Amino acid sequence: MKLIGSYPNTRLRRNRKTEWSRRLVSENSLLSNDLIWPIFLTDGKNQKNQISTMPGVYRYSVDKIEKVVEKALKLKLPLLALFPHTQIEKKDKDGSEALNENNLVCKALKLIKKKFKSDIGIMCDVALDPYTSHGHDGLLKKGYVQNDETVEILVKQALLLAEMGCDVIAPSDMMDGRIGKIRKALDKNNFKLVQILSYAVKYASNFYGPFRDAIGSKKSLKSDKKNYQMNFFNQKEA
Repeated sequence: MKLIGSYPNTRLRRNRKTEWSRRLVSENSLLSNDLIWPIFLTDGKNQKNQISTMPGVYRYSVDKIEKVVEKALKLKLPLLALFPHTQIEKKDKDGSEALNENNLVCKALKLIKKKFKSDIGIMCDVALDPYTSHGHDGLLKKGYVQNDETVEILVKQALLLAEMGCDVIAPSDMMDGRIGKIRKALDKNNFKLVQILSYAVKYASNFYGPFRDAIGSKKSLKSDKKNYQMNFFNQKEA
């Protein structure tokens, strides 16, 4: 029996591959190295639109991303996190836009990696809520988010993002078992050096309201996420 924490499932050299990654995990410092800049993407051209619930935070069209990356490099930030604001007509109950190689995140990834190579790291969210018409992080059947069926789609999403050049996969969906499944799939498909940032805890909290507004899932969400996100009373479970 192989433990998930042993080789080859665990490869500590992933975090040592690039200069930005070594800075990101450097111990005992509080510098720009410790910061990740979330970038919200939107359709169109020449767009820089302020998010009403996040003053000073903007959604950018893909053609504006190059200048954003240049600013991040000047600030010596090691990592950008990409989040899409998907048009409502591109959403469906299965979140199929997540697997479209020409979606907003994939377009931005290709542009950034072509221009900046490994000068800066790119992290991508893995979840279906930006893409589903109901606003949930997975496949919804009879009011319940299906775990295993959702994980299979998340694995495909992670593989697509890795293929497009993503450096760090960040599954935020809170499905059981998705980290191990994604790691196994990445390794099997020759993405052994792609890193995973797992969300240890996501509470079923209204504090996510501004973020849901930023990615455009707030209006779609007609019910809470309590059947998969953690109960905020459960500190020990975390």
